[in-house]
Amino acid sequence: MADQDAIADPERWELRLYVAGTNRRCQDAIANLTRICEERLAGRYSIEVIDLLERPQLAAGEQIVAIPTLVRQLPEPVRKIIGDLSNEERVLIGLDLRPGP
Repeated sequence: MADQDAIADPERWELRLYVAGTNRRCQDAIANLTRICEERLAGRYSIEVIDLLERPQLAAGEQIVAIPTLVRQLPEPVRKIIGDLSNEERVLIGLDLRPGP
């Protein structure tokens, strides 16, 4: 179903944020990502937060070597950003979103 949604809406952004527990850095990454998405992609994104303490097997499949790590699944190509996502300009460039005025 998600694949059909992506085909139907090429502007849909699917993001995965890999965290480890609820430490401050991971909480900051979730908050920063949510804020950026609401400002830049309102209504066109989904965020899946994956806690590697609960599902460690997923780290190998996505080649996650540090946390928090953001993975842009769609639109392709896949892109990764490591850190708490506090540097908005770096996040926008990493996601290939053009910084606005």
